[in-house]
Amino acid sequence: MVDALQGDASHSEGQGWGMTLATAFDDAEALARMFAWTEAHLAVRQDPLLAWRWRPDAGVTDFNNATDGDLFYAWALLKAARQFGVPHYAERAAAVADAIDKILIREAPNGQLVLRPAAERFSIPDVETINPSYYMPLAMHALAAAFDIPRLARVSDDGEALLARIAKQRLVPDWVEITPEGLQPPMNLPATYGYDALRVPLYLTWSGRFAHPAVSRARGLVSMQDVESVPVRVDEAGEIIERSDAPGYIAVARLLRCTGMAGSSTKIPRFIAQQSYYPATLHLLAVIAAAQAAPHCIT
Repeated sequence: MVDALQGDASHSEGQGWGMTLATAFDDAEALARMFAWTEAHLAVRQDPLLAWRWRPDAGVTDFNNATDGDLFYAWALLKAARQFGVPHYAERAAAVADAIDKILIREAPNGQLVLRPAAERFSIPDVETINPSYYMPLAMHALAAAFDIPRLARVSDDGEALLARIAKQRLVPDWVEITPEGLQPPMNLPATYGYDALRVPLYLTWSGRFAHPAVSRARGLVSMQDVESVPVRVDEAGEIIERSDAPGYIAVARLLRCTGMAGSSTKIPRFIAQQSYYPATLHLLAVIAAAQAAPHCIT
């Protein structure tokens, strides 16, 4: 997948999402092409994880990984191995899942396991920086069960507890730090509810956690909003600082509304291709999430 707004860059999360969608649409050929491209261009680290960013004019421009990209990549390959009968996909998924366990799962100062956002740069002594949108319980539990990696299941459960703890006070932000003194905003990363955090309620809903506090908090933000545009950035005080009418963001909002009200008539809008990479991807992911976890929300 290509992000035209980022200089036609390809990111590991885009490949993971694209391959996840290929399995959902039963497209073995598309998955095979994406797998071959990713292995040739992003599988360049000395461990099984993927480099995060590739540009057509420069190749890999950031060799650090992005944990959500690795997670979706492994999950897509696990499903593809079973669906399309390709054992090598499962072997590669197992290697990535094992690397996530050994490299990216750490014990926080409070004793809980946390999922680091990358192998380098985000951890200093006694402080762990977390991107809440990197937790996808359905994928983490699937990989844990398939490859007998119990820490993947535990870090998923600990992550859900962390998100619930944050959501008792506010919308779950894009980034948070865990310190011996507790949770705090990071120094150089956004602590607002923003474009990353939009994925938190989507992934939890996809995983069947309709009543999770983070979902309920986000649902409260969109339940009374104009259906023609939705909040996409909210400051720490709860004030909306940016809205969007992109169909993909509206699709996520409608999924939350639909799963929160018994007998709701709210439906996810049909997919519209004429939107940029990120909302278009979230739109498709919301459709798949609804199809798998809440089919009554599909038009």
